[in-house]
Amino acid sequence: MIVSKTPQTPAAVAAHYDDLDVFYREIWGEHVHHGYFVTGRETIPEATENLITHLAEVLDLRAGQKVVDIGCGYGATARVLADRHEVQVVGLTLSAVQLARAQAQTVRAGSRGSLTFLQQDWLTNTLPETSFDRAYAVESSEHMPDKAAFFRQAFRVLAPGGVFGVYVWLAADAPSAWEVDHLLEPICREGRLPGMGTEGEYRKMAEDAGFVPQVAEDLSAQVSRTWALCAQGLTRNVLTKPRYLRALLDHTQGNRIFALTLFRLLLAYRSKAMRYCLLTYTKP
Repeated sequence: MIVSKTPQTPAAVAAHYDDLDVFYREIWGEHVHHGYFVTGRETIPEATENLITHLAEVLDLRAGQKVVDIGCGYGATARVLADRHEVQVVGLTLSAVQLARAQAQTVRAGSRGSLTFLQQDWLTNTLPETSFDRAYAVESSEHMPDKAAFFRQAFRVLAPGGVFGVYVWLAADAPSAWEVDHLLEPICREGRLPGMGTEGEYRKMAEDAGFVPQVAEDLSAQVSRTWALCAQGLTRNVLTKPRYLRALLDHTQGNRIFALTLFRLLLAYRSKAMRYCLLTYTKP
């Protein structure tokens, strides 16, 4: 496990997303997760929707199922799944800003399924036991300080036969000291990730919680273009929108360092120090 040199708390994670709210939405979009590039010519919105489509296929979503979105962000992924597959989604986020936008966008958009958003810490959530048919986490487990508890909570709320899908940033099994010191640990520290695990560590934690691991799908090559496009968008906005430059130069804004993290992520993928996988598990 790659561990951040600076302890990362749920409050720090929430502040990160609250502080960078406008920048994330303008550069990355409402989904705030990687895109899945099939042709390489997709826009970020198109690629992020591809990632959702792939998740829905793996989860085998069916109308009427109850689904929990662990770390739902602005609720964009939940809205797509509820509307396309007529499922009942409950989404949890730490961020008050994200919660407010998720609720507001849901009122405007409507859905053929149902949507509920809550501001809760997943590790101490109050959801009933065995109450969901499916669960998913799109790039949120990285923010969990206790990843074993992340899996235990998912096992607790899923009904027998439930399926759990996890899109996750993973460290390579044996990164070099330079990659750890200059790429992986700073990515954790600057991105408010308490730690970044390996595929093997995730598998063990899932099995210890009671899950049966299914497919581990490496999508690194299909998603890494996300950061090139985000870096281009950041550069363009710094050159054309004065508030971006002011934010980068504001020494009181600790989360501005994430601008540098974009470029670390690009290099981490290219060096294979970091991987991006879809891990799936079932509850017996």
